[in-house]
Amino acid sequence: MEQFTNWAEHTAHVKKSFGKLGQNHPKMLEGYKALNQAAAAEALDLKTRELIALAVAVTTRCESCISVHAEEAAKAGATESEIAGALATAIALNAGAAYTYALRAMEAVEAQKQK
Repeated sequence: MEQFTNWAEHTAHVKKSFGKLGQNHPKMLEGYKALNQAAAAEALDLKTRELIALAVAVTTRCESCISVHAEEAAKAGATESEIAGALATAIALNAGAAYTYALRAMEAVEAQKQK
């Protein structure tokens, strides 16, 4: 996929493409909407959900998700400070995951030496 620079244009493209996929597979779209509605019905307010979604989008490296949830977080009233805090949490989580996998790699090296 070509890297884009216009986030608003990309967000519109993602939403249009998502709708097109839904037209071709309506049950998938219905299921996806039901999943989102179920998640929205719980204890978190919209802004908190969008901050979490944006952080998860970073950890899963999904640029289309980043595009859509950046727009939604801004619409929900998330401040730059709140967004930075959510993204810092994503960065720390990714660093923690890399650290724990590094420990596993060290274990693998030790196990291979003992063969």
